[in-house]
Amino acid sequence: MTRRALIFWVTGVLAYFVAVFHRQSLGVASLEAAARLDLGASGLATLAMLQLLVYAVMQIPVGVLVDRLGSKRMLVIGALVMSCGQVVFAFADDLLLGLTARMLVGAGDAMTFISVIRLVNLSFPPRRNPVMVQLTGLIGQFGAIASTVPIIGSLHAYGWTPTFLAAAALGLVATVLVAAVLRDGRPSAVHRAPGLKAAWMQPGTRLGMWTHAATQCSAAAFMLLWGYPYLVQGQGLAPATAGVLLSTLTVVGMICGPILGYLAGRFPLRRSWLVLGITGATALVWTAVLLWPGRAPLWLLVALIVVLASNGPGSMIGFDYARTFNPAGRIGAATGIVNGGGFLASMSVIALVGVAMDLTGDYHWAMAVQYPVWLLGAVQVLRYRAKARRLLAQLDEGLGEVGGAQQGALRAQPAD
Repeated sequence: MTRRALIFWVTGVLAYFVAVFHRQSLGVASLEAAARLDLGASGLATLAMLQLLVYAVMQIPVGVLVDRLGSKRMLVIGALVMSCGQVVFAFADDLLLGLTARMLVGAGDAMTFISVIRLVNLSFPPRRNPVMVQLTGLIGQFGAIASTVPIIGSLHAYGWTPTFLAAAALGLVATVLVAAVLRDGRPSAVHRAPGLKAAWMQPGTRLGMWTHAATQCSAAAFMLLWGYPYLVQGQGLAPATAGVLLSTLTVVGMICGPILGYLAGRFPLRRSWLVLGITGATALVWTAVLLWPGRAPLWLLVALIVVLASNGPGSMIGFDYARTFNPAGRIGAATGIVNGGGFLASMSVIALVGVAMDLTGDYHWAMAVQYPVWLLGAVQVLRYRAKARRLLAQLDEGLGEVGGAQQGALRAQPAD
């Protein structure tokens, strides 16, 4: 690990930290937003879901752009767009301006994570890469924690407009930092040539996408929307207890990240078994919770929180597949496919739970909609793992999911 690579990584992670801060800023200001913009529950949900939808839809085009423009340019653009969104939000006084602001935040946020992952992929050796990706996600999550107390305190002390103007200023600081520190040339034209189609045709990319989808969806739906109401209304917990469990999920996830990163780097031929194990354990504990007669005991809910905490770090293995099976010139496109596909799976679970709640009014039946998504994800992981291994066998580089010579051979082959 060179000193230069470490400085670049720290700079990129700080930009991602600020992006997560912006992403979560609506959640801690929801009551004030409802009052200022004259919104009900559905209006608030629209603000949040539109921001996330923009983030998901932009993953693939952003992935292509980061391959063409480089991480530095995209991080600068993303930070500026998020700052503009926070400025608009600072002066918003109706739903239209509020939606515009959150769309800008979602768009800028979409440019950040992929750019930082590309930076990591190009700066660190393969063995260290999984750990560095996990650390990137872990440190970024501190942005969510950091947004809570400062924004709430500022809203009470200074009001709406100064608070979100200050958030915009934080984005400008990130812009200046990235512009001053990072040095990131664009890939050569020959490396850019394969592009999005070749990344999609590579079975390892789709293995990464389904890895991300299968592992992330349950915890994402739980954390973003349904966890708190399920624990309070579905399980009868006190709000304070539910809050502690959700905080525990974040903390345990931070512990799981480096461990899974080490295992993925140390045992690259067993990454898919980590993925299937996490998905299977999540389905198993959910089954125990949903089949428990009446309300589940606290110890079982704690077990659910612990297994959900592995979901986010487990989904990061998908980005390692994108790196392994694609050359440097299309890392961004492959990462965008992985991130976008996984995020759309999470959004699907969120929507399906909502539809099931409207139809049945029963959290047990609503949470059961996750089973088809887990099953599909596991089947597709097995399917594309087999395709990736056949490709390696055809290249006479042996079976398995990664290797130094195998990686070089793969990078010479744009498609299966």
